[in-house]
Amino acid sequence: MDHTSIITQVSNPKEEEIISLNQEKVSQSNSSLKKQRNRGIFSTFFCCFRNYNVEPPAANANANALPPPVEENGSPPKCDQVEVIPVPSPPAKYLLPEMIISDYGKKCVVIDLDETLVHSSFKPISNADFIVPVEIDGIVHQVYVLKRPHVDEFLQKMGELFECVLFTASLAKYADPVADLLDQWGVFRARLFRESCVFHRGNYVKDLSRLGRKLSNVIIVDNSPASYIFHPENAVPVQSWFDDMNDTELLDLLPFFEGLSKEEEVYGVLQNLRSR
Repeated sequence: MDHTSIITQVSNPKEEEIISLNQEKVSQSNSSLKKQRNRGIFSTFFCCFRNYNVEPPAANANANALPPPVEENGSPPKCDQVEVIPVPSPPAKYLLPEMIISDYGKKCVVIDLDETLVHSSFKPISNADFIVPVEIDGIVHQVYVLKRPHVDEFLQKMGELFECVLFTASLAKYADPVADLLDQWGVFRARLFRESCVFHRGNYVKDLSRLGRKLSNVIIVDNSPASYIFHPENAVPVQSWFDDMNDTELLDLLPFFEGLSKEEEVYGVLQNLRSR
């Protein structure tokens, strides 16, 4: 069943995509993609495209080089079905600043945005929580943002338990104002966007080794396993969310995270989670 996930806006073949949010499926055909692009100057993709048969980068490849923007990653197979990919060497300069004193002793939780915490669309949504203006080629377009149920409670509690970092493969021009409206409590100590990802075999990967935190104390919460293909052992997978207002996944995860925050390291608990 197709879902109206948000969404990449595309113009004619000379124009780059401007904003990309989450991808849901990789199995769409090229012909389907072509039909979507022919719908108008700004076409809406109802499903997202992504390659889950990720191969290790070539020895002489620059794994951190970003080509022209493509869509953000979508929802793949379960975490235990994802092969661990060799990770590029950590950079001399890490993505995160030094941990603030109040977070000393806490684990670092990297949290995705689209289809994990919110769902957004260029199509009007009658019950949208936010309407965010995004400028595309000098024209302001409205992005309608729907919050996942219990996201407020989830963020507030996670902020008490962990050092929280927003990490999205979307562009900052969209994601930053959404985060301003979503995070009213200053939960996110840092925000990382597409330019902080590693472009690898058609996907934007969130390389946790570049954060500057001890990996045994890092967790990633994401609906897209291709986003954490380098570190599946650090992941808490969540289901992609679009508009189900009866969804309780974020609320249901809180007891798990409370327990995880007290562990010495994350690997044992997350291994048990993957084995369920």
